Formats: sequence, structure tokens, C-alpha cells
Amino acid sequence: MVNNSTSLKAFWLSFLISGAAVPLGSIAATAQIQDTSTPEVALEGSGVGRGGAPVPAPPDAALAAVKIEIPQLAEIAAETKSAVDRPLPDTDAAWVNRALPQTDIATVDRALPEDNTATVDRALPETDAAWVNRALPETDTAKVDRPTTAPEITEAIRELPPQKLEIANSPQSQQVAEASKVADISSETGTADDLSIQEDAAQVTSVSQLSDVRPTDWAFQALQSLVERYGCIAGYPDGTFRGNRAMTRYEFAAGLNACLDQITKQISGFAGNLVSREDLASLQRLQEEFAAELATLRGRVDALEARTAELEANQFSTTTKLNGFAWFNLTGAFAGERVRVEATNGKAAPLDRVAGRDPVTNRPIVQKVDDPEITFSQLVWLTLTTSFTGKDELITQLAVGNGNSPANQYTSTGLFNTFGTPFLDQTAGANPNEVVLRELSYRFPLSNSLQVVFGPRINFYRYFDNNRFNFFVEGASSFNSNNSPLLSATRRGAGALVLWDIGRALKLRFGYLGESTEFLPTSVFNSASNPSQGLFGGTNTTTAELTFSPSDRTNLRFLYSRSNIQQIGGLIGSPNSKPLNGVADDGFGGRLGNATANTYSFNFDWSLTRRFGLFGRYGYAETNIFPKTNRPDGTIQNQSYQLGLAFPDLFKEGALLTVSYLVPFDFTGGRRFLVSGGGNGGTQYEIEATYYLPLTDHISIVPAFYAIWNANNFDNNPTIFVGNLRTQFSF
Repeated sequence: MVNNSTSLKAFWLSFLISGAAVPLGSIAATAQIQDTSTPEVALEGSGVGRGGAPVPAPPDAALAAVKIEIPQLAEIAAETKSAVDRPLPDTDAAWVNRALPQTDIATVDRALPEDNTATVDRALPETDAAWVNRALPETDTAKVDRPTTAPEITEAIRELPPQKLEIANSPQSQQVAEASKVADISSETGTADDLSIQEDAAQVTSVSQLSDVRPTDWAFQALQSLVERYGCIAGYPDGTFRGNRAMTRYEFAAGLNACLDQITKQISGFAGNLVSREDLASLQRLQEEFAAELATLRGRVDALEARTAELEANQFSTTTKLNGFAWFNLTGAFAGERVRVEATNGKAAPLDRVAGRDPVTNRPIVQKVDDPEITFSQLVWLTLTTSFTGKDELITQLAVGNGNSPANQYTSTGLFNTFGTPFLDQTAGANPNEVVLRELSYRFPLSNSLQVVFGPRINFYRYFDNNRFNFFVEGASSFNSNNSPLLSATRRGAGALVLWDIGRALKLRFGYLGESTEFLPTSVFNSASNPSQGLFGGTNTTTAELTFSPSDRTNLRFLYSRSNIQQIGGLIGSPNSKPLNGVADDGFGGRLGNATANTYSFNFDWSLTRRFGLFGRYGYAETNIFPKTNRPDGTIQNQSYQLGLAFPDLFKEGALLTVSYLVPFDFTGGRRFLVSGGGNGGTQYEIEATYYLPLTDHISIVPAFYAIWNANNFDNNPTIFVGNLRTQFSF
């Protein structure tokens, strides 16, 4: 009888499938009972550089950061006398970029005309020239209109518009250079990102190609003179100022900042006796000219120091990196009719179901189950990656979850967490909300091309059966799609692996693992740590995989795995029986001994274009059965295959849509040994679609839809529909 709430559930399921649930989402690795996870490679995230905008003129408060207080300079004054042998035009003016004191005077040795003029003792060019200590661009002259007093340079530096400057008050020791024309000093600046500070404020590498402070400029020569006298620049390896090349304004400001610091120290320590007034005047002018660059430079240094202090105070570890992944799962399943399952107690929870045979017909007992309810669950993984040498990795992964997918309601005994179950809709341990150690392994290099992995709990799927479009974080999302349903009896195991990168196109992986799985009780399973079975008894696998990559777009993987499978209660079955899916006995309800199996698997991924790819796999396996009764030995043959389409960057960069057709467990021989999983001889097949949509770098939503025909290999079972909306968070 169909559940009365069927229509309501169908509505909710269609609501889920349409993706109308609240978004949340991004990233991580393998499963619980029938855990057939996908590779967990490179689950880390990265910092992103940002481009800078042009630096605006800083306000007074910002420029105050570059203030230098130089005491006892009030008496600095001088008179400059010069004579000219002809009258000068009405006004002679020079433009400077600093404020001047109240009065500036210039004395001349003859009567001056009504307009202030200056005389020189030689013939002048057609245009009146002013003497400065650098080569200047085009025109402008000097106007003398007031007396001169010593400049005050103890005030905070601020950005000022050009001021008129009289030719006066130059220290006697100041060298001058003749210029035919006088002009404004360029105030052009680059952006904040033009500056890269390395090791010392004095050593700067600019990414800008602008070179707006040249060796012939007055500022360049003035700073070079200060560097030579006070040893300001210590950042260059050869200890020189490198005065033979042009510098960007930010690079120049870094050198000036070093000189300011050096001279300030000398003033503080020796009361200014070792610093000449001429040098102080030059420093003031340089400060004013490069006020904006100095403010930006010191602001960036302060910001870097603050960030460094914050990182040192809050870093998790100097050797360990923590990555976290969290998933929210909203899942519903709907069949419309009751579904046949092979179990003696169909109404029991899926994990508690027991397989058995009818004592009269010897056929497996079949029950029918109703539709499940919609569930909302969580799963969290925390991965600690520790490196002691920079080339090795100690991986410690903790997990906790409470998921039990509604699709499990439709499974026969031994098929828990297989068809229709989203890979990340699971618990982590044997019990809901139980924190478990999911992985513990150590990886180190023997050479550039050879690495070794060993540990008490190695994740098989981190190293084997990878696929570009089946990765559980963003690709095909069910247990049957993430990895081959025929792999592996030791999803996590104790042992060792060898990873050999033979060349660019060839990689070989080889390893041995004894069963050590986080969701199985050690009292019955986990043979590697059980003294009665040990590392080489119980369940274990030996696996070799060769990957051939003829190009960056194509990968072909060939895998062989040899398994020894421990019998549990005289039966061979899940969760440690892969490649067998289901439960086997001697064909008449009798007990079995330990089994052996050989699995052959091939998978490929091929990116035909940037926005379209193909992927698929095929697997074939033989499980050898050894009855403890007088029944003859036998072999169960089964196969699995999948073919899919991938659409990267669909609608948004980083997104991925995968659509695939798959047959998870088709039994081609030995069906008589199956007490569960064989059905009535039908072949189950599925169509799955998953769309990974990143919302941000750390949040994604992943709607998925599955349709299952001939569930549990019963060709008279109704079609099952499953919808899942997953939200992924990574941090």
C-alpha cells in the first residue's frame, strides 16, 4: 500500500530537484559503510593578489606620518648676492613645492629697478636663468619681493601647492648647476602596488617601468650626496646607492626614508653636531617633494608589520596547515510504489537488515518497503597537513556526521550506501555524530620521482581510481559514480604505497593495505589492528595502477587489485566484500570460508574542449567462494560500467555539470551463490546528473538528481527518483 503522504513527498522531491532550496557550499574526500570515495588530492585552497589604484594625494594627517623634527635650526640663514649686467624683465620667478617662512630677502650689489631683479656677472642667454642644483625642464623665472629669514623645518610635512621662491638663502656649500629654463617639479606618482618592500625599507624593487627620478635631477644628486656622507642606504648588496640608473619615485622614497631614519638617529645621539645645516635643508626639500610617496611607503610598512604581528599571534602552527570542509544535505527519494528488497526483515533499518533463504524454495527472501521521508543532515571533515622538511606530509583527518540517505531505504542487504546515495550524505563513524580518525598517513620522497606513503590508516582513494570529472567535491556525486563499485575491500587500510612518476606521461602506483576502516567495529572488522588476524591476515588488498597521459587533456588508468576477504558469520558480504556487492553463501544457506578476488578496472577522462569532456570506466571482477560445507567451490563474476558527459564552466566559471549512465553491479556468473544482490536476474541501471555551482571561493551549492531502474537487480521494481541539494563550505 502506498504511503498516504506520497503526493506531498513527490512535491518536496520535485522542489529539491529544481534547486529551489536555500543555497549554502565547497570541498573534500571518502565514505562510510559502502564507502567508495573519490580522490582527495589537493584540497586546499590559496591567497589572491589585488591590483592597486593610483595613490591619491594624502591628507595632512597622513603626511604627518613622515614628519621629522630637526632641532635648533632657527638660526639657519644666509644672504646670496649676485649681480647682473643688464636689467631683467618685470618678474623672475621659480616654482617650488614647499611652504616658505614669512620673509625671504635677497641682496644685490646695485640699485634695482622697480620690479625686483637679480644680477649676474656674466652674459646671460636670451631667457633669464636661475641657479639650481639640478637640470630643470622648461621655463619660469624668479621674483624677489620680500626679505629672507631662516626656514623653519620642524613643522609636520604636508602636501602644498607650488610656492614662489626667491633666489636666496642657499647654503654656501651648495653646488649649483646652470639651467637655461626653470619649471615646476613633476609631482607625478605611481600606484601603491608599484612598491615591493624586500628585507629592508632601503631595498625596494618597483614593478613600475616609470623612471621619473633621473641621475641628473636635483633630488637624485641631493640624496646621493647624503648617502655618501651618512651611509644611509644599506639595502643593496654592494652597499652603494647605484647612482648610475634612473629610479621610480617610490624607489627613491625608500632611499630617502632610510636617510631620514639614519640622520634622525644621529641627531638624537649627538645633539645634531654631526649633521650640517645644509644637509638638513636638503632633507627638508626632499621631504616636501616626496611627501606623498613617503606617506604611502610608511603606511605600507606599518600595515605589513601589523599583519606580520597578527599572523605570528594567531597562526595555528609553524608546521601544520588546517583545512576544514562542511556539507549540509537536503535529500529526498520517491518511488510511488513499494520496492522489493532481499532481506528477512524489510521493515528494519537498512543497516540492520539480514539476508536469508526460504527453507522451501531455497530462494532469497524478498520484502517490500515504503518511501522514506525527506532528511536534512551534515558531515564535517577537518584535515591537518603537517610538513617537517617542506617535502613530506603527515596527514591527519578527523570526521563527524549524521547522514543516512533516504535512498538507503530501498536497498537489499549488503547494498547500503550504494545506488541513489549522495556520497557526502553519510555518517563518519559507526554512530551518528561520532568523531572518528578517518585518515592517518605519512608521505615522504625518496627521490624527485619516487615517494613512499605508509601509515595505520591510508585512504585508498587518495591515490587510486582518480578521475577528473568524478571527483566528489565538484563532479559526479553518488557512491556509484565517485569510484568503481567494485573497489575496494580496504577503503582505508594500514600498510604502505610506492608512488613512481616514471615520466611526464607515465605514473605507477603500487601498494598493500590491511583493513583499517573508521566506520567498522574493530571487534569484528579492522583486521590489521586485530592480534588474531594482523596486518597480513583477515581482509587486505594489493593494488597496482598505471596512468598514461598522452596529453594534458587525456588520462587513461589501468588498475589491478588482488583481495583477500574475511568471512563474517560464515558469509561473504558488505561492508568488506568488494568487489562483491551483496551477500553470498554456499548457495544453500551454508557457511563460507575466507574468499579471494581479482578486480580489473579501467577509467578515463578526456577534455575535448575547454567546455566539454567525456569520462567513463569499466570494471570486471571474480570472487572465489570456498564453502565450509561439502558444496563445491565457485566463482561469482560481476561487472560495472559508466559513461558520462562533462560541461565545465557552464553558466559560470568554475562550475561543472556532469551527466552519466551507469550499471553499478551486473552479475554475469555465479548468481546462485547470492543470498542478496542478485534480484530476479534483472540488471540495475541509473542516470545521474550533478551541477556544481560555486557562489564564492568558499561556498558552493550542488543540486543532484538520480533515477534508478530495476533497483536491486529486480526488473519488476518501480523506478526510484532521488533529489539532493548539497551546500559545501571550505575553510
